[in-house]
Amino acid sequence: MATVTVEVNGRPYAVGCADGQEERVRILAKQFDNQVRAVAQDVGQVGDLRLFLMSALILADELHEARLGGGKAPAAAPAPAATDGVAEALNAVAARIEKIAQNI
Repeated sequence: MATVTVEVNGRPYAVGCADGQEERVRILAKQFDNQVRAVAQDVGQVGDLRLFLMSALILADELHEARLGGGKAPAAAPAPAATDGVAEALNAVAARIEKIAQNI
């Protein structure tokens, strides 16, 4: 298992991922960082946990709409191999967020 350090909202986070998925995790983290920064511009700096939650809900809504076919992009089933790496990366991020929440 590899570890990648990504930056979200100006803070570094170490994220575990499958070997060979490091660049994919960096790309996903950059997209998430862009979403978090956009939310922060709208609501202000209300704490990383809340910004992350709001951003995750927005992204989940977009994904839901895309799966229903109501989104701008046509819904397509992701390849199983790609899904495994993304799921693992998201699990690692979720664990990190839970750890941060416990410390708050």
